[in-house]
Amino acid sequence: MKSTSEILSQKNMELSDLTTLLLLEDKNDIDMLYKRAYQVKTENVGTKVFFRGIIELSNICAKDCYYCGIRKSNESIERFIMEEEEILNAAKWAYEAGYGSIVLQSGERCDSKFTEFIETLLIKIKNQTENKLGITLSLGEQTEGTLKRWFNAGGHRYLLRIETSNPSLYQSLHPDTHSFNERITCLKTLKSLGYQTGTGVMIGLPNQTIEDLANDLAFFKQNDIDMIGMGPFIPHHDTPLAHSMGNFDDYKNKQLELALKMIAVARIYLKDVNIASTTALQALDHSGREMGLQAGANIIMPNVTDTKYRDKYQLYDNKPCMDENSTMCKACLGNRVKSVGETIGYNEWGDSPHFKKRLK
Repeated sequence: MKSTSEILSQKNMELSDLTTLLLLEDKNDIDMLYKRAYQVKTENVGTKVFFRGIIELSNICAKDCYYCGIRKSNESIERFIMEEEEILNAAKWAYEAGYGSIVLQSGERCDSKFTEFIETLLIKIKNQTENKLGITLSLGEQTEGTLKRWFNAGGHRYLLRIETSNPSLYQSLHPDTHSFNERITCLKTLKSLGYQTGTGVMIGLPNQTIEDLANDLAFFKQNDIDMIGMGPFIPHHDTPLAHSMGNFDDYKNKQLELALKMIAVARIYLKDVNIASTTALQALDHSGREMGLQAGANIIMPNVTDTKYRDKYQLYDNKPCMDENSTMCKACLGNRVKSVGETIGYNEWGDSPHFKKRLK
């Protein structure tokens, strides 16, 4: 059996190598993994962190995923959609704060009223920032026609998480009306239209194996993905999976370690993609997002949504920064990035180097 150092010194890794790295338990081996991941990050994407100011513009969702706090069947939350002016003001704040990009995120909807609303927003945001603000969309599965309209209106990156590349596991997390194949088809459509294409998975799901996670990484590579947004599975109390993991405190440290190992192995394996250090990491540990950066991530998504909406947009429990306004969040994250010796790419889009190479 190959040692950790042997695997990490290889130019190319096999599926079995990914599994071995994700199974590491020895502290010295894990530290070696993180150190190598940071080296690969430095060589391929640098040590500049790019902010994506996230605007959670609506919690109205047509999907009914068993793990999500804003699922259609959850009647315990107050539904909302932000006014156009509120969204434009949030985008303007992010632009003036020097964030190179924003993310427009919401529950999944495909109705014409919603798709037209997003198209109008994109055009107005681009106009008010003289096309200088990058825009990532995270709005779920859409038709090719809708995605083309949004791309032409100014959206140039799209994040569509698959949550798992295992079709059986995917189906166990969703009602029969949700199709794994349709999700994959939508990812391929995004690439064909010219979007920088992102996806991701939940880490530490019930009934998920380490082999599943290794296959997730292989899926990212096989599908030539440009950016990765993945984080630890954290249950929400108003969902069917609320008690699927037992007592939260008993396993949260393991979830954090596994998530950090996934970031590190993804960085080593995929090299030049953008990888987010997600807010869910901070839900498990106060310094979780810094740990993500040190494990190989290079993207952070500060929340610029008005605080009056924050408690209505909780996909999982224990979400941090619920009462931090945008200014407080910027200062906090600035200090966090500085604490690990990195810098922030203000006023830069921070596009995926992998995407740029893919276009050549």
